[in-house]
Amino acid sequence: MSVTVCWDPEAEQPPARLAAWRSMQAVVAGEKDRWLTLFHPDGVIEDPVGPSMFDEEGKGHHGTDGISVFWDKTIANVERFEFVIRDSHAAGDEVANVGTITTYLPGNYRVDTDGVFVYKVGEDGRIVSMRAFWETERAMATARQVSA
Repeated sequence: MSVTVCWDPEAEQPPARLAAWRSMQAVVAGEKDRWLTLFHPDGVIEDPVGPSMFDEEGKGHHGTDGISVFWDKTIANVERFEFVIRDSHAAGDEVANVGTITTYLPGNYRVDTDGVFVYKVGEDGRIVSMRAFWETERAMATARQVSA
């Protein structure tokens, strides 16, 4: 499991970038409880933004319970994650990361999801929103079986 980033995570960074980095680390490690603590109790995830197979109404996953359900529907079903962040733009209490999330699914399938991943943090540094802009059709077009 690896996380590749274009910034030095040891250097002083804006709070939103740190929160995004910690979120990716927790996902790669498969640590749901640690990941949930990164979110404000009233936080929201829209991944992807709008209606999708993960959120039919496109209203996002709200609060700790909703975010926990999002993990169970999505992250928990992936065998391995790789994050490659090619660029990161921090401004105010937000960061927009541009990159690819590679997921390895049961049956030796790999899917590469290119997108822009926007995190907003509150004053306490916890994530109040995470909005992921990516296209299902583009991601599914990359699906392929890889050797075990």
